Amino acid sequence: MFNKSNFKEWFDRYKYSELAATSAALIASQFSRIFSALTTAYIITFAEYFAFYGIMVYRSYKTQVSKNKLDNKTVTLKEIAHLIRNLFLEFGYPAALDLFFIRPFCMYWMPILTGNYFLGIILGKISADSFFYVLSIVNYELIKRKA
Repeated sequence: MFNKSNFKEWFDRYKYSELAATSAALIASQFSRIFSALTTAYIITFAEYFAFYGIMVYRSYKTQVSKNKLDNKTVTLKEIAHLIRNLFLEFGYPAALDLFFIRPFCMYWMPILTGNYFLGIILGKISADSFFYVLSIVNYELIKRKA
């Protein structure tokens, strides 16, 4: 299950969403100048989610459009529903755990533990992402096997 080609596939699947999420996290971290650390941790979390899932949905839809274009078909409502269902199955419970517990915890405590706000945000993001991706990749592989 875990070989070099899997890592390349996972990297290619998540790289643009992760780049957008990281950029959103760094930009949102600037709210620490206005809000408390806990409030900022949640702002960062929601900014990351908006960026990450926006890109994931967009790329999944564009992939479906490309597949259908080869067959001279348009994307149906049923295909969009299937796409959304698969994204929900892949990210559902990992996202819920990440959104409400893991990411805010990491974004709040890492800057405190490191004593450096910027480094703490980066380490908090890496810690939360590690947890999130392990669960999401397992789900992704299960979905692929069922298809």
